[in-house]
Amino acid sequence: MTAPPLPLPDALVGLRNLLATVPLGLATVGRDDAWRASRGVVDQIDDYLLPRLRDLDAPLLTVVGGSTGAGKSTLVNSLVGAPVSTAGVLRPTTRAPVLVCAPADVTAFSGDRVLPHLPRVTGSAGGPGTLQVVVRPELPPGLALIDAPDVDSVVESNRDLAGQLLAAADLWVFVTTAARYADAVPWDLLRTAQERGTALAVVLDRVPAEAAREVAEDLAGMLQRAGLSAARLFVIEERPLRDGLLPEEQTAPLRAWLHALAADQGARAAVVRQTLTGALDSLGERVAGIAVAVDAQTSAATALYAAATAAYDAARAGVDEGVRSGALLRGEVLARWQEFVGTGEWMRGLQDRVSRARDRIAGALTGRPPPAVELQGALEHGVERLLRAEADRAAERTVTAWRALPGGPGLLAGSERELEQVSPDFPEAAAAQVRDWQGTVLDLVRTEGGDKRTRARALSWGVNGAGAAVMVAVFAQTGGLTGGEIAVAGGTTAVGQRVLEAVFGDSAVRALAARAREDLQARADALLRFEQGRFDGRLAASAPDPGAAERLRAAAAALAAARRASS
Repeated sequence: MTAPPLPLPDALVGLRNLLATVPLGLATVGRDDAWRASRGVVDQIDDYLLPRLRDLDAPLLTVVGGSTGAGKSTLVNSLVGAPVSTAGVLRPTTRAPVLVCAPADVTAFSGDRVLPHLPRVTGSAGGPGTLQVVVRPELPPGLALIDAPDVDSVVESNRDLAGQLLAAADLWVFVTTAARYADAVPWDLLRTAQERGTALAVVLDRVPAEAAREVAEDLAGMLQRAGLSAARLFVIEERPLRDGLLPEEQTAPLRAWLHALAADQGARAAVVRQTLTGALDSLGERVAGIAVAVDAQTSAATALYAAATAAYDAARAGVDEGVRSGALLRGEVLARWQEFVGTGEWMRGLQDRVSRARDRIAGALTGRPPPAVELQGALEHGVERLLRAEADRAAERTVTAWRALPGGPGLLAGSERELEQVSPDFPEAAAAQVRDWQGTVLDLVRTEGGDKRTRARALSWGVNGAGAAVMVAVFAQTGGLTGGEIAVAGGTTAVGQRVLEAVFGDSAVRALAARAREDLQARADALLRFEQGRFDGRLAASAPDPGAAERLRAAAAALAAARRASS
């Protein structure tokens, strides 16, 4: 059974909450635009849509906005008939917006119903981050004016606030000048108004009297071609100010129109309905664009994770190949192996059961560890080098791949040198794991190397010796364990299978070597997972979860359903 549609405000809140935490952490193409779009939708829901839906009869909020030096503050002062907003030649002048309303409407704006993030200031000029509320009896009930910061201010916070105020308006009164009406920034905002269906009036200020008709006709044509023919156009000619205000005859048409809207509930409601409907209509396309950007984030995260996984999978394969191929049984390991078994002394030690005593006596006289211990040490260093080489190679491959993938350079920024080699703790961790592995092999020899008689025999001649031989078997060609010989370093030195079978027997030797190899591979996997985790952790902190975009689309669909149900 299909769930009933949500109430419209609840659907808006659900969408808003998703957009407030939209996952756009990866520096993909279009990410910044999507982030600004998501913030814009959140602000418009908070500042306009929810407050207006909850109070359709609230005063008409008219935002006077425009370019730097267009005369917005002077226009607001002139419409009110008193200096309510600071006007001047120094830019930027308007640092905090000024809201002017009638005494009857002050309660509508003294709380946080509109622009809830801006603290209210009354009785004095507001500082940055505040909204100054000015009450004037000259303004009729039902109409409020906001003098907004410059939309092209050199101060980014002013530009952002200006855009936010325009998105919170029932009606834009957009002010431009005869010298700047074709500038790009005003037209970007006018197109935004058209896309969102916002009720709009355009004031062409500072027009030379002799050019007023020609300039007005040109701007009217531009508005029509932009799909804004419904916008009301008012022309204010360049005239000397009177006590800091525009001449009455220049502002009278705009004032009369605004006062008529305030007085006519039906006309005021029509303006509100136009802007409210336009804003709601625009959400579907705006959210769809943000969801596409989240899809791009998900795709980028998948590719980045796959690149790291491929690099570290190759490292695991490299370790496995290095273990199985016999490549480790060269150099120092080979020398120690030859020393250990090449003279036949160890075999005689097995037969005579005196090898441990002989090794202890020799070590005491020479100060040198027994051959089995030296062999284990050589194997330990060899395995550590193998692990380090493969982990280094995987880190370098991952960094190289991420540099070329969307979102990757941003994750690497400032850390390339650190990440393209193993972590500082890796050498110590690898050494500890190899030592632990060798201890595990010795434990296997003690406890699982055959029946009680076999274990007793092994313990009688030395676990280290048998353990070292099992370790060598792990790194030798495995095919020789069942019938041939354990080939060491390509056959340079060969030890008959009887070396191990003399103590354990054939099947026990194969089982011991297989278990030791699996344990070593598991330890290598754990080390490499930890190393890959350096990359995965960075990615997880910035990447969206796989369902993020679909949740946005579902919230937009729920909003559309709520609108249909409420209409």
